[in-house]
Amino acid sequence: MLMKTVKVSEKGQVAIPVDIRKSAGIKRGDEIVLIQDKGKILIEKSGQATKKFEDDFKDILKYSKKALEKVWNNKEDGN
Repeated sequence: MLMKTVKVSEKGQVAIPVDIRKSAGIKRGDEIVLIQDKGKILIEKSGQATKKFEDDFKDILKYSKKALEKVWNNKEDGN
């Protein structure tokens, strides 16, 4: 794990130190996602975050689909 201290500019900008950028594979022009939760901020490359969110919600979507199929396929409603 790498840890660095950086200062926030007047515009709210921070510079990601070069060794952390290299380790994370962040290059000039890359999009990153900032996620704030319980006083912590996570910075992640956009594509990696999207994949993680898809993985996190995969089970929820699967169970939601099953629950909706029960409602949609309800014989009492004439389906």
